[in-house]
This record gives sequence, structure tokens and C-alpha cells, in this order.
Amino acid sequence: MQGLIDVILPVFLVIGAGYLAVWRRIVSDAAVDGIMSYATGFAVPCLLFRAISNLHLEEAFDPWILVSFYTGSIAAFAAGLLGARYAFARSWEDSVAIGFCCLFANSLLMGLAITERAYGPDALQANYLIVSIHAPLCYAIGITAMELVRAKASGASLRSLPAKVGRAIFRNALVIGILLGALANLVGLSLPGPVAEALDMVVRTALPVALFAIGGVLCRYKPEGDTRLIAMVCVISLLMHPAITWGMGSLTGISTEAFRSAVLTASMAPGVNAYVFANMYGTAKRVAATSVLVATGLSVATAWLWLTLLP
Repeated sequence: MQGLIDVILPVFLVIGAGYLAVWRRIVSDAAVDGIMSYATGFAVPCLLFRAISNLHLEEAFDPWILVSFYTGSIAAFAAGLLGARYAFARSWEDSVAIGFCCLFANSLLMGLAITERAYGPDALQANYLIVSIHAPLCYAIGITAMELVRAKASGASLRSLPAKVGRAIFRNALVIGILLGALANLVGLSLPGPVAEALDMVVRTALPVALFAIGGVLCRYKPEGDTRLIAMVCVISLLMHPAITWGMGSLTGISTEAFRSAVLTASMAPGVNAYVFANMYGTAKRVAATSVLVATGLSVATAWLWLTLLP
């Protein structure tokens, strides 16, 4: 038990520090926005570039890791979308945004942090493999579904859909960091010593700064309304997704290290991108914001549960 406390609590204490700093007005909302922009627009892309460029692709790449994790992700998206539509009678647009909440686990900021504390930095290869396609795939699914729903409602043409999806994906700083890292890996790029050291200094700030910023951002989200719907999102995100990943990982026979990474990553709460997506389309914003807040709080207990069950 002490080991689990040592793994999980430091991560959530950093998130809590960010929450407390904004709540007590030690740090302003504008400052938190700046911290989050630094983390997600610069430091985390640098982290991904460094990790992907140094990844031993021939050893790390196992398609069954992706199949195990993303079978759970896509099933969670479908369950969230259909549950919102048919169990709670929400509009199709709301339902897509709610499905996106169930789809977009916080694989990067929380998944990496907790896996590293649990199993060490050498256990992150499967995490980076999952993260490398997470934002592109999730946004492709969410944007495609939303644009299809809107086109059907308005009778608009779908000819511009591929370009719209492509622009949204390739303007994302995280995707740019991943692509540059993959290119550097393929060509065997070796950075000069001072450049590598400067990059590593930035990389070391990425996760703690991002976790602090998440806490500050969460302080803005006030729990309100749609209790049963938010409970559905939490159950799908925190229990259904990792359970399916567990089953698929067992069936496909992925390594123990990859199995741990996949299940633990799948058990993470929806990331802040769930609210970003809802806000981008102006739909289900309250449900998305509250789901991120509540599920992040509950994940203290559920991450503990999955860590206890993992081999």
C-alpha cells in the first residue's frame, strides 16, 4: 500500500497544488493559461520529440499494443455517444462531444507520469507508442463524427471534410513534436551536446508543469448538473476502457511491460482536450468540463485499483 501511495499521491498533489494556487488566487487564470500554453505548446512537444527520436522502433513497435488500447478507446467512444443519445436523449452533436470525453484518456500528462513513477522511465516505450497516435487518431474520430452529424443536419457537402480533419490534426503542437521525433529517429539525427542538454532541461519541466497547469485549469470547472450522464462518462472512462484493454491485451499476448502501460494508460481520466473539443464545437461544454473534473478526482482511487490488479 505504501508503494501505491508513493506512486499516485505525488502526481495528484502537484495537480492539487495547481488547483489550490488558482482557488486562493495565488496564481491568476491568465498565468495558468500561460503555463498550460508553455507545457502543451512547447515543453511536452519537446518531450515527445526527444522520446520518439530515441525510441528503439524495432523493439518498441508491436501493433497488438495499439490494437489492445484503441479497441478500448473506440468502444468507449461508441458507448459514450450511444449512451448519451439513447439513454439520456441528448442531441447528436452533444452525444459526439460526450463520446469524445470517453475516447480521449489523459494518456500523456497523467498516463506518463503515473507509469513512470510506478515502473520507472525504462517502462515507457509502450506509453510513447500509444501517445504517438493518440491525438491524431482521437481528433480524427471526433472531428469526423461531428462533421458528419452536422452535414446530415444541414445537408452540406462532405467534400471539405478530409482537409478540415487534416488541418486540425497537423496544426497540433503535440503531433508536430511526434512527427519531428519520428523523422529524427528514421534519419538517425544526433543533436550537438549543448542543444541536447538544453532540450533535456526543457523536457524535465514538461510533466510537473503540465500537471500543475491541469490543476489550475480544473479549478475553473464547477461541478453542476447532469449527474447521471457524468457518472456514465466516469464509468466508461475509468472502468470500461481499461477492462477492455485488459481483455484485449490478454488475448493478444503483449508483453507484461506493455500490458501494464496499456491498461494503466487506459484507466486515466478524460484529458483537458475533452473540454477543448466540446468548446470548439460549442456543445456539451458543461458535461465535458464537469466530467474532466470529477473523473480526475475519482482516478486517484481507480488508478490505485488498476495498479493493485496489474501483474
